Amino acid sequence: MAINLVLAGIKAMAGILGHSQAVLADAVHSLSDTVTDIAVILGVRFWSAPADDNHPHGHGRIETLITVIIGLAVGGVALGMGVDAIRGLRHHSTAPPSQIALVAALLSIAIKEILYRWTAAVGRTVGSPALEANAWHHRSDAISSVPAAAAVAVSLISPEWAVVDRVGAVVVCFLILQVAWRILRPALDQLVDAGAPPSDCRRIEELALEVDGVEAAHAVRTRYVGASLAVDLHVEVDGGLSVGDGHSIAGAVRRKLVDEGPDVADAVIQIEPF
Repeated sequence: MAINLVLAGIKAMAGILGHSQAVLADAVHSLSDTVTDIAVILGVRFWSAPADDNHPHGHGRIETLITVIIGLAVGGVALGMGVDAIRGLRHHSTAPPSQIALVAALLSIAIKEILYRWTAAVGRTVGSPALEANAWHHRSDAISSVPAAAAVAVSLISPEWAVVDRVGAVVVCFLILQVAWRILRPALDQLVDAGAPPSDCRRIEELALEVDGVEAAHAVRTRYVGASLAVDLHVEVDGGLSVGDGHSIAGAVRRKLVDEGPDVADAVIQIEPF
């Protein structure tokens, strides 16, 4: 967050002093990164809280909600910058961009790519979609700096082409909108109770069949609670077993799914006669 604030200030000054609308738009994008950083910092204490009576499945959906907020923030910033850039196309620049704008854009590409790799690695390690979404916000900032740098470079080479700087700002906005959709789509799927992909469902069935006493498995139902899956599964066992033996098998299946399954947080196992 500290790096974002400093970088946004540098790009804002460079955009103003260097007469570059593309770099100034890029500065606004960096500033929006700070908002999503705050959302993650405030949200993590809530979604990492243990399950309670009111939230028996835990608080993982709060993380999904934070991810949606991040996606909407990225998209909103892109739309706002795009409208300003398109309006600016109708007006001639008072002065072409200068070298300071190009330096700021190149500096942003390097720093934001480092921030993306760092944040994404931590997000994958702890299994946090919100942190990975925030990482992509960093990556979108790096991506947006590329056309900004190119636009400034063209303007420096040929000052009569200064309008390219404003065109670059429009291109930046479309790239950021793509990133926003990449963040939003999986989070929205989770909010509407979309299930796990078929490959994960097959893996769940395969793990269940590895447990001694399980003859067949079917009716796999999954839904996301934050980054993890809640699973319902029917397994078939010898119909002559006692209730106690069937219960033991169900417990073994649940433990195997939680320990070895595709990010399974909990599982409800229904026993049926084979």
